[in-house]
Amino acid sequence: MAAGWRVLGANEEIRIALVGCGIRGGTHVAEFGKQPGVRIVAVCDPDHERVASFAKRVESGYGNRPVEVDDVRRLMERKDFDVVAVATMQYWHALPTIWACETGRHVYVEKPLAHFIWEGRQMVNAARKHNRLVQVGTQGRSRGTDQQLVQYLKSGQLGKIQYIVCFANKARTAIGKRSEPLPIPETLDYDLWCGPARKEPIYRDRIQYDCSFTWNMGDGESCNQGVHEIDVARWVLGETTLPRRVMSVGGRFVFDDAGDVPNTQIMCYDYPSAPILYEVHNLRAGKDTQTMPSFRGSGVDTCVQCEGGYAMMHAGVVRDNRDKEIRKFSGGEDHFGNFIRALRSGKREDLNAEILEGHLSTNICHAGNISYRLGRRASAVEVRAQIGDLPPFAEMFDRYLGHLKAHAIDPSESILGPWLECDPARECVKDNPRANEFVRGFYRKPFEVPEVTA
Repeated sequence: MAAGWRVLGANEEIRIALVGCGIRGGTHVAEFGKQPGVRIVAVCDPDHERVASFAKRVESGYGNRPVEVDDVRRLMERKDFDVVAVATMQYWHALPTIWACETGRHVYVEKPLAHFIWEGRQMVNAARKHNRLVQVGTQGRSRGTDQQLVQYLKSGQLGKIQYIVCFANKARTAIGKRSEPLPIPETLDYDLWCGPARKEPIYRDRIQYDCSFTWNMGDGESCNQGVHEIDVARWVLGETTLPRRVMSVGGRFVFDDAGDVPNTQIMCYDYPSAPILYEVHNLRAGKDTQTMPSFRGSGVDTCVQCEGGYAMMHAGVVRDNRDKEIRKFSGGEDHFGNFIRALRSGKREDLNAEILEGHLSTNICHAGNISYRLGRRASAVEVRAQIGDLPPFAEMFDRYLGHLKAHAIDPSESILGPWLECDPARECVKDNPRANEFVRGFYRKPFEVPEVTA
């Protein structure tokens, strides 16, 4: 049973247990390590070599040697920490978050919140049931630039929002395609590392991180990076549910590898207030260049198009419809600090990215990927017909076709996902049992995510 609510006072030490000793875990060490009155007292990862390395990192940087734990289930049995920081891959986000709430701990969990829509709701329910503070790592909510621009746009000074284009032009490379399975190092408890995901041979070149380019453990760029831009777009619009319908087109092109998530993808999230569009380009702008595609001169951002111009949210720039700059905003970000301050106030409303907000934004990304996963190969004519009368989406498709042409890719190799009608109240897809299998998720015993009633 969870411990009762207790505010962590201004002079009280906050003790943190870090779960996940990878790239993002290193950021957690640095960010929590610099917070006054905060101490990392435990590090946990199924790779005991990584655990030892992180324990040394904490000790050398901050003067204390944290406890080393391989199994997160054993970690939860301890009584010597107040907060769990979850920096694993997303397929391992739900269980530590739920277990932490059940045992009376507050949580900082990385994005995207969950690997499936249903499990995200169980995480929210656990936070509510046990009255825990849970912050999600969508740090745009704590960025001064974004905060000011959201208020500017909501004031109506740029006119009505017409549509929002989110984009991630991030260069990626192939993850390899081995003929023989990759040997598992002796330092890694592979069964525990797989956890809820299928335990299967690895045919890519690296175990860690590249699993995010497989549906088994990851959700592709449109969710892994996309949740940042989609979160800002939803924040601007004030939307609090799934869109009324979603559609996706894309493919995994050029890379002949063991990955199965798309590296080129466009999506439409059709909200009544304004459509949110997303595009992913992991390939260079063309076969013979090192430059990346861009949208209005930017590589990764959320572009809010209004009647009087447009705003680039992360860049903090507002331009009129002739591309003349008319406003500029700036401001730093302190997302981890916001979490610590909220722990000391004891107020959920002080969290900039409370778990429900993270859940709602992650859901949108998952819905778009479900459309893709239900798709089929289709011609450009078929795609254009299905897009219909949505000019911003048609323009995005034109950019998509231009990108494929630059790589000499036949457009008919594209996967066309269906329009999926969403049921926002039930957080699922209307009248589509196959789609709702992806909503509900798949789990390997004994790592099933439990159903939690708030």
